[in-house]
Amino acid sequence: MSQPSALETKVPALLALLEGKSIEEGLRLLTEQFEGSIAFSSSLGIEDQLITHYIFENNLPVRVFSLDTGRLFNETYTLLHKTNNHYGKKIEVFFPKHEAVEQMVNEKGTMSFYNSIDDRKQCCYIRKVEPLNRALEGVQLWITGIRADQSGARQNLQLLEWDAERQLIKYNPLLHWSLEEVSQTVKALHIPYNPLHDKGFVSIGCAPCTRAIREGEDFRAGRWWWEDNSKKECGLHAR
Repeated sequence: MSQPSALETKVPALLALLEGKSIEEGLRLLTEQFEGSIAFSSSLGIEDQLITHYIFENNLPVRVFSLDTGRLFNETYTLLHKTNNHYGKKIEVFFPKHEAVEQMVNEKGTMSFYNSIDDRKQCCYIRKVEPLNRALEGVQLWITGIRADQSGARQNLQLLEWDAERQLIKYNPLLHWSLEEVSQTVKALHIPYNPLHDKGFVSIGCAPCTRAIREGEDFRAGRWWWEDNSKKECGLHAR
């Protein structure tokens, strides 16, 4: 069994430092610890808009980036533009490698993700996972907008997690927040958010793979709804 890295061994001490801290306090503390090697990945969902607000409003030296898969909703592109203007800052955008997209589409068609779980995961990897891995190069602390009640697979996550594959620490500041708490805070602070959230879209990804959920449905029911699996993930946060 390999020994933990020096970075991994910092997790328990950092968790102790974060105890009792607000999100803003936690972000500031971790920024001081990891300045120059800290980044936040935003999907432009309502959770991520709240974290973006805390980072931009406090002028924290955190790289904020997003992934443009090429298949996003028009409302998401509009929100990216609106958010940049609102804060007078720029969210960095990463794109998939065009050669991989061209090969996949030419071999399997524009809607290959409907064919099988493997084809869907291939599309997610090319359009999301590979660009994310590039965006996180050199990063030691990765901030996410994950909440525990977003899926069964996220119930046992911790505030700070060691990502062994990418060899970095993940910080999930909204882990124990409910969707209602996030929504109320975003509206109270007049933070721009995607209007699709008001139409039943609780989780917003690529347009062909996302729908609004119906009353009583699971939070993740609107993502890859043709797959019968309550633990659906795209691979960004695979454990």
